[in-house]
Amino acid sequence: MNRYYVDLHIHIGRTWTGKPVKITGSKSLTFTNIIEHARHEKGLNMIGIIDSHSPEVILEMESLIQSGEVVEHQNGGLVFGDLTVIPGSELEIYDEQCNGPIHVLCYMPTIAKMREFSNWLSGHLKNIQLSSQRVYITGLQLQKKTKELGGIFIPAHVFTPFKSLYGKGVNHSLTEVFDPSLIDGIELGLSSDTEMADQLGELHAYTFVTNSDAHSLAKIAREYQVIAMEEPTFLELQKALQGEDGRGVIANYGLDPLLGKYHKTVCANCLNHVPNDDQLCNLCGSEKIIKGVADRILELKTAATGRADRPHYIHQVPLEFIPGLGPRLLEKLVDHFGSEMAILHEVPKEALAQVVPEKIAEFIMQAREGKVHLAAGGGGKYGKIADQ
Repeated sequence: MNRYYVDLHIHIGRTWTGKPVKITGSKSLTFTNIIEHARHEKGLNMIGIIDSHSPEVILEMESLIQSGEVVEHQNGGLVFGDLTVIPGSELEIYDEQCNGPIHVLCYMPTIAKMREFSNWLSGHLKNIQLSSQRVYITGLQLQKKTKELGGIFIPAHVFTPFKSLYGKGVNHSLTEVFDPSLIDGIELGLSSDTEMADQLGELHAYTFVTNSDAHSLAKIAREYQVIAMEEPTFLELQKALQGEDGRGVIANYGLDPLLGKYHKTVCANCLNHVPNDDQLCNLCGSEKIIKGVADRILELKTAATGRADRPHYIHQVPLEFIPGLGPRLLEKLVDHFGSEMAILHEVPKEALAQVVPEKIAEFIMQAREGKVHLAAGGGGKYGKIADQ
């Protein structure tokens, strides 16, 4: 069995016209730019691009196949050198069973299946070109269609206060909106980890996935997983999510939950930390409180212990969080050592210090060893490395 580095939640990003979003100081988030960046700078072996339902993206994928740059694997997935792309779609449901909107991820094995899915979706949403569109059907209908096409169904960033399964969508249980048997995995999101999520007994049945939810090239692989598979294909990914035939997630890499944007409960007005049971901010008096992931999980807790066979969750601090490490130095590091993953987890301090100042090399080592002090994020603001 081989080890593959996988990030299944990457946005191309679509404007209201359907064109790729141009990020200031960066390349456009086109299909081609994403796969080149993920392969050469992040060191990934498999990615999911979740705007693949857009007709323009489908046409781009088809043109890459026609030119010979991409090959469609017989077991599903689009092969670009040593990188495999899984076509996916992030959609928003908000039916009569939901308390609030819920984002979900649907992946298809082939372009033909994604085109069929796109054609079906076009009758149930307002603009097929856009990312994360609200789809005007029930969660159960979306699950069944995904499975009818041989797809994978995963609730996205399930604890985020807005637009997620537990953050807004249900009172207590996923059974309020979904068929549990038609769920292939659970995406944790940036503000939680395995230990936190495993406090919900109903989640013990599912594989946890950790993905970047990247809206820019720099954010790709800020969370990812290592998966044991024979080869990086859609069929092997399906087996891994079900833990079949020796396939499976063998390590989750993700932000320390304190760095996530919604870890703690805060005042929406001034971002002051607010105890979970308080209804008013004690600093500005606002009644607008954004409940943090940590407090929401405690409300939902049903299990005293987690699943014993969970893979190790490895906390990481992405290079963009390292004080003093700006874009130019970061690019210099990646050019020198090959990928951000190698810098975060493998390159010795002595080698780092030959490329960047000693203080930055020391910060990277402390982050790798879990020795940095973190100030928790909340209310849409990331956490950060605090003054030492």
